[in-house]
Amino acid sequence: MARFTFKLPDIGEGISEAEIVAWHVKVGDRIEEDQQIADMMTDKATVEMESPVSGTVIELAGEVGDQVSIGAALVVIETEGDFSASEAPALEPVTDEVKAAPLSSEQEEVAEQYEAENPGVEAPSSSLPLAGGGGRALATDGPVDGASPPPAPPAGGRGEERVLASPAVRARAADLGIDLAHVKTESDRVRHSDLDAFLRYGQGQGYHAPHASHARADEAVKVIGMRRRIAENMAASKRAIPHFTYVDEVDVTALEAMRADLNANRGQRPKLTMLPLLIAAICKTVPAFPMINARYDDEAGVVTRHGSVHLGMATQTDAGLTVPVIRDAQDRNVWQLATEILRLAEAARANKLTPQEMGGGTLTVTSLGPLGGIATTPVINRPEVAIIGPNKIVERPVFMGDEIVRAKLMNLSISCDHRVVDGWDAASFVQALKKYLETPVLLFAD
Repeated sequence: MARFTFKLPDIGEGISEAEIVAWHVKVGDRIEEDQQIADMMTDKATVEMESPVSGTVIELAGEVGDQVSIGAALVVIETEGDFSASEAPALEPVTDEVKAAPLSSEQEEVAEQYEAENPGVEAPSSSLPLAGGGGRALATDGPVDGASPPPAPPAGGRGEERVLASPAVRARAADLGIDLAHVKTESDRVRHSDLDAFLRYGQGQGYHAPHASHARADEAVKVIGMRRRIAENMAASKRAIPHFTYVDEVDVTALEAMRADLNANRGQRPKLTMLPLLIAAICKTVPAFPMINARYDDEAGVVTRHGSVHLGMATQTDAGLTVPVIRDAQDRNVWQLATEILRLAEAARANKLTPQEMGGGTLTVTSLGPLGGIATTPVINRPEVAIIGPNKIVERPVFMGDEIVRAKLMNLSISCDHRVVDGWDAASFVQALKKYLETPVLLFAD
């Protein structure tokens, strides 16, 4: 028998260490060559580590959340032959893609029931029963292996008789704390109308009033992976950068009217949101304010004012906030911007962004979308020196001369690095940007 020490290989230019975000093996496991053993996260991406040999795991480098230096031992494996510890596996980016298995007859029946009661809505995978009566469900929303069977109805209920209900009804009853065995129905299955009647006329055993508050157990969540990267980057940005935020109100009535006209005549092109129009306006404004589209290397004491706008687009994903970059945004029209925004957002949510699509930004836009908000004070994406945040569009009466008219108004926020950008520069930039947004025909003028 021999001991093979698998050392963490170089997994990216300039990377000195990586974080353990998942172990797929444990001490004592028998593993095969090319079997996945761990997921490691760097500043750039998450990579899968595969074993170059077969054998038994006898040591692991640490726990999830620990950092491992490049060249340090990651796993020690007991093998039956002699191997070189320098051998390293091929690295492949981790993705969230899941190949769906075919539905069983029981799953198809449940899906048909759900879609019959919810026209136009596809049955969510999390509502389907386990394939084959056990094992792993088709859902990817949460862990299901070894899930406990549903409790039997209490005495006075329907005994051993199985309560028939669609997944949507079961989910609603569970949220309300209602035992379906106590819900009366005149048909062969419990429907939403039966739950409504139960809520109005009876509060049987096991039911909790919707307005009641109930304590939950404390939960300790380890800060690892993407969440740790976000925490570290935001903390470093606030420590190193003296932020200031300027907010102004913009009348986007004409812009919204133009957007509606463009969408009505878009053909096969993607639907325009506010974001591509705002980006086009930013690209028109930046040349007169080069200090906004810049990166500050504070260690070298150098500010680089960029001629091209590589615009970061803050995107919320299940793993946390990600900022993919639209390269050369100034060379794209609004339709091309809309297409690229959609592509990058989908890639971010599927964890398929390349390192090139996540770095090199010169200016960032962050938007809460429909959540909006009155005003925001966004944190700068270091080493950039500014970040722009559009807020919610609201309709309010405004004075137009002696008349009161309806207008669509939006607050626009910008946070800047006060070491590089003066308050006057930031305010002047927003005023110039405001001109394009309030007179949107200028966006299409040379």
